[in-house]
Amino acid sequence: MAEITAALVKELREKTGAGMMDCKRALGETSGDLEQASDWLRKKGLAAAAKKAGRVAAEGLVGVATEGSVGAVVEINSETDFVARNEAFQSFVGTVTRLALGAGDDIEMLKGVAYPGTGRTVGEELTHLIATIGENMALRRASRIQISKGVVAAYVHNALAAGIGKIGVIVGLESSGDPARLAAFGRQLAMHVAAAHPQYLDIASVDKAAVEREREILRDQARQSGKPEAIIEKMVEGRLRKFYEETVLVEQIYVIDGESRVGKVVEAAGKEAGAPIKVTGFVRFALGEGIDKKESDFAAEVAAQLKG
Repeated sequence: MAEITAALVKELREKTGAGMMDCKRALGETSGDLEQASDWLRKKGLAAAAKKAGRVAAEGLVGVATEGSVGAVVEINSETDFVARNEAFQSFVGTVTRLALGAGDDIEMLKGVAYPGTGRTVGEELTHLIATIGENMALRRASRIQISKGVVAAYVHNALAAGIGKIGVIVGLESSGDPARLAAFGRQLAMHVAAAHPQYLDIASVDKAAVEREREILRDQARQSGKPEAIIEKMVEGRLRKFYEETVLVEQIYVIDGESRVGKVVEAAGKEAGAPIKVTGFVRFALGEGIDKKESDFAAEVAAQLKG
């Protein structure tokens, strides 16, 4: 058996594009034979998947799942919207989201969870799916909310199927009130979060550094008016109030009625449900947010392929 050196692993990586640990395992399985190791990786789909790993995956789906007092939201990306409409991909997103109810928001931990009915982990099933469908895919992020009593409600915008779409929201409502009323209100509140895109739950949770940056910007803007400092400070506080109304959930105008503050709506919903409601948190995932999408010239791509 040939010695499995770092140089040999490096050579196999350059030949196949597979990951270092996969290359090391392949060489171990094939007694250090480079060609056999390359074939082993191809049979496992690892070489094919790795070659696609550098391509931008900014499409895909967001999945949501709830089960009583637990909710999860997951984003899984693909290269094209066409794959997002693939039934196998949709099934994968739905299954992984349900698994996240128990596994939580640690992506590496989620990748290590057994994928039902396959003998593979979530990560291995993703690799298998990449090799089968032929596009790069990525399990990008996951988040989970759990409460002691009450409901975790969900909403999916632009849903392609139950629990999967382009924007996914979960909201935690802690209350001993009527579950049906809590669920109905929770869905409406989740719809508000999808539309209004709040950044914070309440004023106390706003990042202090973000507030100070905003305050300094507002001061500089107000000083351009030439007014005295005392007036400027009042102007700043007034504009800061506007900042809170735009970014803080309980301070926003409720999109359902267009006039009430969300905080007041929550109070009223608690009375209808028979017990006070505390919004413990929310998560909003919009597909592809924060990903730098590669701009492409489709005609140039076709011309390049024809020349090739």
